[in-house]
Amino acid sequence: MFERLKSVPNSLKQEIKYYRLVLKDNRTPRIAKIILGIAIGYIFLPFDLIPDWIPVIGHLDDLIVVPILVIIGLKFIPEEVKRECRKKSQE
Repeated sequence: MFERLKSVPNSLKQEIKYYRLVLKDNRTPRIAKIILGIAIGYIFLPFDLIPDWIPVIGHLDDLIVVPILVIIGLKFIPEEVKRECRKKSQE
C-alpha cells in the first residue's frame, strides 16, 4: 500500500502533463477545452458551489463534479489526439 501511495505524485504529474498536452493540441475541439478548463477552474475556486453544510454531497462536490466534467470533456476529443498526448505524457 505504501508503494502505491509513493507513486501518486508521479501519476498525478503525468496526468497533469497529459491534460496540458490535450488542451494545447490544435485538434482538440473548443467545447472540450472549455469543459476541461471549467473542471480545472472548479478545483481552484475559493468557495464551493455546493455548500459544505449539505450532508455528504457538500464535502464530496470536488470529487464528484470535477471527474464528471473531465469525463464529458474527454468524450469530445478524438481518440487519435488522446492516444498521442498519452504517449507524449509518458515520455
